[in-house]
Amino acid sequence: MLSNIGIPGLVLILVIALIIFGPKKLPEMGRAVGQTLKEFKKSTKELTNEVTEPIDDIKNEAKKVTEDK
Repeated sequence: MLSNIGIPGLVLILVIALIIFGPKKLPEMGRAVGQTLKEFKKSTKELTNEVTEPIDDIKNEAKKVTEDK
Protein backbone atom coordinates (compact mmCIF):
# COMPACT_ATOMS: atom_id res chain seq x y z
CA MET A 1 0.00 0.00 0.00
CA LEU A 2 2.67 2.50 1.00
CA SER A 3 4.90 1.57 -1.91
CA ASN A 4 2.41 3.18 -4.29
CA ILE A 5 2.55 6.62 -2.61
CA GLY A 6 5.93 7.82 -3.85
CA ILE A 7 7.76 11.03 -2.97
CA PRO A 8 5.17 13.51 -4.36
CA GLY A 9 2.37 11.78 -2.45
CA LEU A 10 4.41 11.79 0.74
CA VAL A 11 5.15 15.51 0.37
CA LEU A 12 1.44 16.19 -0.19
CA ILE A 13 0.52 14.24 2.95
CA LEU A 14 3.11 16.16 5.00
CA VAL A 15 1.86 19.53 3.69
CA ILE A 16 -1.75 18.63 4.52
CA ALA A 17 -0.70 17.46 8.00
CA LEU A 18 1.21 20.71 8.50
CA ILE A 19 -1.84 22.74 7.51
CA ILE A 20 -4.21 20.74 9.72
CA PHE A 21 -2.08 20.41 12.86
CA GLY A 22 0.24 23.41 12.60
CA PRO A 23 4.01 23.66 12.91
CA LYS A 24 4.05 23.42 16.72
CA LYS A 25 1.95 20.29 17.04
CA LEU A 26 3.59 18.29 14.23
CA PRO A 27 6.94 17.61 16.02
CA GLU A 28 5.06 16.49 19.13
CA MET A 29 3.02 14.07 17.06
CA GLY A 30 6.16 12.78 15.36
CA ARG A 31 7.76 12.10 18.74
CA ALA A 32 4.63 10.31 19.93
CA VAL A 33 4.56 8.12 16.82
CA GLY A 34 8.27 7.35 17.21
CA GLN A 35 7.83 6.44 20.87
CA THR A 36 4.87 4.21 20.01
CA LEU A 37 6.84 2.39 17.32
CA LYS A 38 9.76 1.96 19.72
CA GLU A 39 7.50 0.41 22.38
CA PHE A 40 5.83 -1.82 19.79
CA LYS A 41 9.20 -3.08 18.58
CA LYS A 42 10.33 -3.73 22.16
CA SER A 43 7.13 -5.64 22.96
CA THR A 44 7.43 -7.69 19.80
CA LYS A 45 11.01 -8.61 20.62
CA GLU A 46 10.05 -9.62 24.18
CA LEU A 47 7.17 -11.76 22.91
CA THR A 48 9.43 -13.45 20.36
CA ASN A 49 11.98 -14.20 23.09
CA GLU A 50 9.27 -15.67 25.32
CA VAL A 51 8.36 -18.10 22.57
CA THR A 52 11.82 -18.98 21.26
CA GLU A 53 13.68 -19.38 24.57
CA PRO A 54 11.72 -22.48 25.72
CA ILE A 55 12.09 -24.01 22.26
CA ASP A 56 15.86 -23.42 22.37
CA ASP A 57 16.01 -24.94 25.85
CA ILE A 58 14.22 -28.07 24.62
CA LYS A 59 16.58 -28.32 21.65
CA ASN A 60 19.61 -28.03 23.95
CA GLU A 61 18.20 -30.70 26.27
CA ALA A 62 17.61 -33.02 23.30
CA LYS A 63 21.14 -32.41 22.04
CA LYS A 64 22.60 -33.28 25.46
CA VAL A 65 20.59 -36.48 25.61
CA THR A 66 21.71 -37.60 22.15
CA GLU A 67 25.35 -36.73 22.90
CA ASP A 68 25.29 -38.82 26.09
CA LYS A 69 24.25 -41.95 24.16
